[in-house]
Amino acid sequence: MNSDEAMNDSQLTDQSTRVQPDGGEPALGMPREPVSGDEFTAAFNEPLSHTLDLNTWHPGEDLVELYERLRKEVAEAVEQETRIQQEIRKQIFPLLSSRKDAPTEAGVFRTTPERLQDIHSKILFNGALEACDGIVVTHDTLPVTITQIGVCLVSYRGDQGSWMHRLFRRDLRVGGDSPIDETLRLLDRRRERAAVAEPSSRDRLTSMARRGIMAYAERAVLLDRSNAIWRMGHGSPTPYELVTGSGMVDLVRASLILMRRLVLEHQRFVFVPSAPTARELLTIGNALEPLEYAIVDTNEDNLLKIASGGYRGETWGPIGKEVRKFVADCGQKIAVGMFRASRLAPCQMFYTHVDHVHEGALIAMADSVLQEHRGFPMLIDLADGLCRSTFGADTFAASAQLAYCEAGVPFKYMAERKTR
Repeated sequence: MNSDEAMNDSQLTDQSTRVQPDGGEPALGMPREPVSGDEFTAAFNEPLSHTLDLNTWHPGEDLVELYERLRKEVAEAVEQETRIQQEIRKQIFPLLSSRKDAPTEAGVFRTTPERLQDIHSKILFNGALEACDGIVVTHDTLPVTITQIGVCLVSYRGDQGSWMHRLFRRDLRVGGDSPIDETLRLLDRRRERAAVAEPSSRDRLTSMARRGIMAYAERAVLLDRSNAIWRMGHGSPTPYELVTGSGMVDLVRASLILMRRLVLEHQRFVFVPSAPTARELLTIGNALEPLEYAIVDTNEDNLLKIASGGYRGETWGPIGKEVRKFVADCGQKIAVGMFRASRLAPCQMFYTHVDHVHEGALIAMADSVLQEHRGFPMLIDLADGLCRSTFGADTFAASAQLAYCEAGVPFKYMAERKTR
């Protein structure tokens, strides 16, 4: 999920300090401060000059020595993490509930298999929980860029529906300009775009289609197409691309209304991200024992960082006030926590409403224990699998390529990597 529309990224927020609480990485760009040699040495335990010296590299056939170094580094890292986890249990866990501005229910809690079994029978397997996930695939060629967005809603009673939308982006549409004016305008527009079939933060419209619209559609489906008591989503209930509108004022306004309804009106939701960027929370979560969960914080600080990113100017000033009002009204209503579903699985982050935080945590954990090795909600995986089989890249690419064949140019506009 990534950035958009007709304004510079710096007008919205500093690229190098973007906060993406649902796990997305910041956009690539030059760091504000250069990385010093000491920083490199501290991180990798060797100076950069040593790394750049090919005499320190191992021949590719020297796999025994390479594996021994790998085994040693992993063993030492795991041993250190285990030691730190014990300290976190002793020193940090007691502070979760006593620190300033902690959520009312902050702390570490343990559940039982019997309690999770009760949730299985009363919520998960009787259809009281529905989950939604989306997929976006893009077929990019010089004449046209086609973006397909699909969203699927599932429960353990079966498929609850799927929805799809396609965006066709052409740098030039038929108009009344002279041929030379049309040609010059086409060249100007394509000069601003990235390489064909390659992602780029410069290509703001394509990025908008991937991030903002899919995130909006997922949450709209949960609110307006689901009939379940509990709704489960992938990522954050208030993702970066919706709070910022991915560069579009209209999307910000529509998203604020949607997220207000989810947080303040429906309330019974739980979201689980795949790749949270908050490594400090992952460190706390990895100190949890199986069937434990920690209520750590609210989402207010994350949202405040996004809201302070720079809604400036005549266009963004008014919407910035609306965003800050949303943060004030909803930030403290969203609890952020961690849970561990099994001994084998990694910890997972979750978001839920503060008034239903224990039930939300237990629902996420109950669905995750069904996959002992992953410890991730199975219902989200089912929604993802349905999206991939229904709207996946293979089927979409085949139909798009067939259209090019029928137009008489089966290979002319294909990117080099697509024909390897």
